[in-house]
Amino acid sequence: MTTTTANQAEIYSSFGDDPDLGDLVEMFVSEIPDRITTLMEAFESGDTESLRRTAHQLKGAAGSYGFDQLTPYSAALERSVIDACPEETVQQALQDLVGICKFVRNGTASGAA
Repeated sequence: MTTTTANQAEIYSSFGDDPDLGDLVEMFVSEIPDRITTLMEAFESGDTESLRRTAHQLKGAAGSYGFDQLTPYSAALERSVIDACPEETVQQALQDLVGICKFVRNGTASGAA
């Protein structure tokens, strides 16, 4: 599951225009860089439990906050760790997830915040 970043569109929450969820969506987006850092550090240090747990949390949060496009990438990383896949497979899943996360935006496609 490799992302094609040249053709990737920005990703907005399906709840981006919901006034009751706006603050939560904004918080999720603002936390993505920290989550990426946690994932990268866990991979580099060989901390598979932290890598699995963070991928799992990101999968759940992405779905909860309307970023369904992230769910399969988070799930692929989580599954590659659970299945004890070769390091190259885990690294590719991590790179794919990080790549797609770069397109996550706040607001809506018609009026990004």
